[in-house]
Amino acid sequence: MKPLCWLSLVVSLPFMSSLPAWSSVSVTSPYNGSTVSSPFTLTASASACSGQAISTIGYSMDTSGYTAIVDGSYLHKSVSASLGGHTIHVKSWGDHGALCVADVAVKVSSGTSSSGGPSVASPANGSSLTSPFKLSASASECSGQPVSAIGYSVDNSSYTATVNDTILNTSVTIGTGGHTLHVKSWGKAGAACDTNVGVNVTGTASSVPSGAANLSNIQTIGWWAVKDSAISGTASGWTNVVGSPSRTGAARQFASSYSNYGGERYSTSMGDDTSAMNFLWDGWLYIENSASDIANLEMDLNQVMPNGQTAIMGFQCDGWSSTWDFTANRGSATRPNDQWVHTGAYCNPRAWGVNRWHHLQIRYTRNSSGWVTYKYVTLDGNQKNINVTVYSAFALGWRPTILTNFQVDGATSGGSGSHVFLDDLTISRW
Repeated sequence: MKPLCWLSLVVSLPFMSSLPAWSSVSVTSPYNGSTVSSPFTLTASASACSGQAISTIGYSMDTSGYTAIVDGSYLHKSVSASLGGHTIHVKSWGDHGALCVADVAVKVSSGTSSSGGPSVASPANGSSLTSPFKLSASASECSGQPVSAIGYSVDNSSYTATVNDTILNTSVTIGTGGHTLHVKSWGKAGAACDTNVGVNVTGTASSVPSGAANLSNIQTIGWWAVKDSAISGTASGWTNVVGSPSRTGAARQFASSYSNYGGERYSTSMGDDTSAMNFLWDGWLYIENSASDIANLEMDLNQVMPNGQTAIMGFQCDGWSSTWDFTANRGSATRPNDQWVHTGAYCNPRAWGVNRWHHLQIRYTRNSSGWVTYKYVTLDGNQKNINVTVYSAFALGWRPTILTNFQVDGATSGGSGSHVFLDDLTISRW
């Protein structure tokens, strides 16, 4: 088991094609290279175009001279297309005339026709709602076969939550903005059917109380880098703010080099609140080009408590065990024995899709003695409940602070590296 380390993570924009450096057109659904049924839901947004505020957004198909346009920076449309390959040209216009375009290639296939897909009772297609929300669906047959399982995935996530049943009733936690739920069923002889439901998440007020302190765009404040001395190998890295890939126009890049399984840790401090006991880490991550050399991605939140001790809330996607892990102090505050604890929830950074954004949320609480409860982790809308309480207080002698770490560990004995991006990072506390 690897010792305690601190990790950071960021991601790049999946569908941008020959865009100006100051543009940000983000296509949430469908993703580039995907196979869809017709009609499908097109969801996109734009934050800027060549440094200009967005006035309109729209799209055209293939070589058509017609462009559908809506006022504002958000696009959520049902699109019909013939069978075969197509290119969707998603466009945004700045308020001084600038034009930015993101091209998304899709294949329309009758094999994924939603006509034989599950019946979705809730949410309704095109609805606006808050997160978490209830997903209710059922399916009796798929391509003439009795249904053996039903499930769902969100946007371009490669993970599908499934149950061996014909009825699906679950709670979905997902970030704000437009999303596509791919509700799927499987026949007993191998047939696969799906129904796509587009939703617009307007907020997450149900998970974060109105009185919470929300610090946003944490990726833009000052970060520093250091090699994690608790693990073997060598590592180095540098970090800066970039306009692309980015969701907000200002993402943080973490460029790491490592050998012999070394790890590079990046950190930033966010004030000195010692009284908050509830936290939500909410950010978007992007791995550029390849994740094959990444062993672990670690996101930590550390807080000095009123008694002067530090509550360490360590959390990582562990590629060695393919699980989500959290940290625990198996010793005492003055004689700590920090260890990683595996959960039963699957996670491996090498299985994450590269060159696209992933939404990550981590929820935890602590008490006055430094016992930390890890509530849940949500990746791309798929929530894994943990609900485990462990002792995690350390007498480190720190001055009052709240600190977040992001760490990338290498997965090979030789030399390698990675570029990971973090954007739209908000930490809520109450």
